[in-house]
Amino acid sequence: MSFPLQGVRILELGQIIAGTYGSQVLSDLGAEVIKIEAPEGDLGRIPSVAPYRGVSTLFLTFNRNKKSVVINLKTDAGRALFHDLVKVSDVVLDNFRAGVLERLKIDYPTLSAINPRIIQCSVTGFGADGAYKDYPALDIIIQAISGYLAITGEPGRPPARVGITLADLCGGIFSCKGILAALFERSRTGSGCRIEISMFDGMLNLLSYMGTHYLNTGELPTPQGSAHEFTVPWQAFQAKDGYVVIATRQENFWRKLCAVLGEPGLADDPRFATNPVRLENRAALIPIIENIVRTRTVAEWLEKLRAAGVPAAPVNNLDGAFAEPPVAEREMIVEYDHPDAGRVRLPGNPIKMSGISGTPSKPAPRLGEHTDAVLSEVLELSADEIASLRRQGAIG
Repeated sequence: MSFPLQGVRILELGQIIAGTYGSQVLSDLGAEVIKIEAPEGDLGRIPSVAPYRGVSTLFLTFNRNKKSVVINLKTDAGRALFHDLVKVSDVVLDNFRAGVLERLKIDYPTLSAINPRIIQCSVTGFGADGAYKDYPALDIIIQAISGYLAITGEPGRPPARVGITLADLCGGIFSCKGILAALFERSRTGSGCRIEISMFDGMLNLLSYMGTHYLNTGELPTPQGSAHEFTVPWQAFQAKDGYVVIATRQENFWRKLCAVLGEPGLADDPRFATNPVRLENRAALIPIIENIVRTRTVAEWLEKLRAAGVPAAPVNNLDGAFAEPPVAEREMIVEYDHPDAGRVRLPGNPIKMSGISGTPSKPAPRLGEHTDAVLSEVLELSADEIASLRRQGAIG
């Protein structure tokens, strides 16, 4: 089966999530990803992080389909070996701190002189230059400084982070987009380019209309829990056995909801007849709906609401989320057999394309698992040459 990025070779110098997620997505689309690791390995390998049978599920997730090659870039021989790989590759991806690329002599001017077609993409916290270039860029740091902790959670409660490592994933999302755009541009010009992704920039971009609204009105958003600042009702309501989300963006949904609730008169109540007045009278309306929703189970409400065409959903935990019909229908669970962890099940590839069936799913590699194979197959080095590199400490 042919995948759209088949024949594209990526050298990944990434660690943990921000520098690994983007290339994992590209590997799902057929790219060959060679993970270049230091002798101590990716920090994401630490087995105490999301442990499963002695292996980190973080590493199992973000390094699917990749090959691991251990090269010590702090040695002259290791650096020369990496430069040889750059000559026959398309992309170099990293998430080093500012200054590391120059110190290791793998910065873009150096690599582009070796291979003018090379695309180099760096994921940083705040950019390679500027006042914050040396600041630590942990996910929670970026979530805090970009405003997310201030707008997430329940009103009147302490700051809350988004439940996933959104800032780290943001680095991967935008690096993936940038690399795809650069590959397209190179197909027209024949030249590579330098891409720089700031996680802080990405998170500001993902603020979307909330950022636009603040920049133009000066109004600061506040935590809303599951509610919406501009639409009522639009939130989670407690039923007998859990929570159900009800969202009435248009007035026709509001009128349908009132009928389902058995209170059609609410639709014409002057306090609630339109969304602007419902916003003004939120404190009066929400308790009425809450008292009614508590009388039935989530399943009962979903049946009634969906039959009436009212947008509604259960508040699932992961057991419920992965049991929903689209998961199986769209092949959103993939599997592989790992030599240490055994059978591993993972979230699948959300990008579906005509003519392509399934998602590549090869096990996350052991440290240095593919060193000899890559050097012999890609660079055509002999066993003696590989042994010499190992004696020099260039490879692991």
